[in-house]
Amino acid sequence: MTAPLAHRREGHGAPVVFANGGMMSFGAWEPVAAPLRPEWATLLFDFRGQLLSPGEPPPDLAGHADDLAALLDAVGWESAHLVGTSFGALVAVTFAARHPERARSLLLATAMDRATPGFAREVAGLRAALAAIADGAPREPFWDLLVAGVYSDGHRAAEAEALAARRRQVGALPAAWFAGLDRLLAAVEGFDLGASLPSVRCPATVALAAGDRVMDAARGRALAAALGAEVAVHPTAGHALINEDPLWLAALCRRALARAEETRR
Repeated sequence: MTAPLAHRREGHGAPVVFANGGMMSFGAWEPVAAPLRPEWATLLFDFRGQLLSPGEPPPDLAGHADDLAALLDAVGWESAHLVGTSFGALVAVTFAARHPERARSLLLATAMDRATPGFAREVAGLRAALAAIADGAPREPFWDLLVAGVYSDGHRAAEAEALAARRRQVGALPAAWFAGLDRLLAAVEGFDLGASLPSVRCPATVALAAGDRVMDAARGRALAAALGAEVAVHPTAGHALINEDPLWLAALCRRALARAEETRR
């Protein structure tokens, strides 16, 4: 039997699951989740392929969605609201399509409905850098490539010292982190949620970031249109919206969750 995903459950109230972006570990959600805990029960976790969860990563989004379903079983939650960013948002949509009775609502940050040529180039560049690391190349250039893609210009300038410290930390990460990330990126190469979207029945909100260089804004709006979702746009953040302005995202979560929970009554 496969071990359960590494997770942390806290708070009281209606259940909310936070699904990581590909390069995250669940502690990065804390600035978003902590303000919600007086009213909501929160579940943070790492996907397989991320640092804390054991086992081989599934090869596709469906496998990760089924891992999430098993985690809900393990913590005793029949259903939950799902908040996901980037990779986690794609898994959340897939989960809601495969297990519609278990998804109370979706809040999808920096996501889109299908891969674009630009996204394919971004993924190919990251995977090439990861292959070089596997062959013994230094790790820090991968961080430079990542930072250039996911953070807005303003954030890179304002947080230059913190990002430099993170660059040094990346050099000390275990080889398993880079190998796991490559498997996660492989799972989203050429992704297309089109066949899944008609099966999603819950309320949805899509959060876009004006400075997102990874997820195409038009495709993000197409995702929202297919789900009948409200769209909120952060005016300055890049793809790493969760890092750049977690309080903005927490406030959006609070409004969207309250509205979705009210429709259940």
